Amino acid sequence: MDWTIEARHEFDQMPPDGKQLILAARAELITATDPYYRGIDADASLSHWITVRPLASTNPGGQHIASLAGGRGWLIYTFICRHAEPQIIITDAFWA
Repeated sequence: MDWTIEARHEFDQMPPDGKQLILAARAELITATDPYYRGIDADASLSHWITVRPLASTNPGGQHIASLAGGRGWLIYTFICRHAEPQIIITDAFWA
């Protein structure tokens, strides 16, 4: 998983509890069978404090948002499906 410079800066400025949840969400995202989370209840295997959906319903293969702790924070990411090594790029991170 990679970060844009802006997203990494936001992560570095977060309080410890926010960083801990972001890192836990990161672990769940990089081990997911389907990082696009397609279909009904596709994110049912995730912990109760994280939900994933496409950022734009018209582009289900584009950016996704992982809402954390009931919307207290989020990660916006793009999944790049590559045969040798799939990649997730975080473009925005937020914690309130």
